[in-house]
Amino acid sequence: LAQSQNMVGELLASGTESLNSLVEQRRRMKGVSRVLFDIGNKLGLTNSTMRIIERRDATDAYLVFGGMFVTMLVIYFFWPS
Repeated sequence: LAQSQNMVGELLASGTESLNSLVEQRRRMKGVSRVLFDIGNKLGLTNSTMRIIERRDATDAYLVFGGMFVTMLVIYFFWPS
């Protein structure tokens, strides 16, 4: 029982570390995105072009989340139990 508790504790610690890493990556990517938009504005990209880029980011996010959802459904229904 103690070994199982240790394993669960290690799993939770690993999950927390992964989540913190993802949060940090998101923060960095937002900063990079702001810098790229600033550079784009300085280079003369129009606002419509910037909106197209932002819309594309949102569409990509929907595709990623949809793919994750479908993957979870496939795992749920086809995982041998």
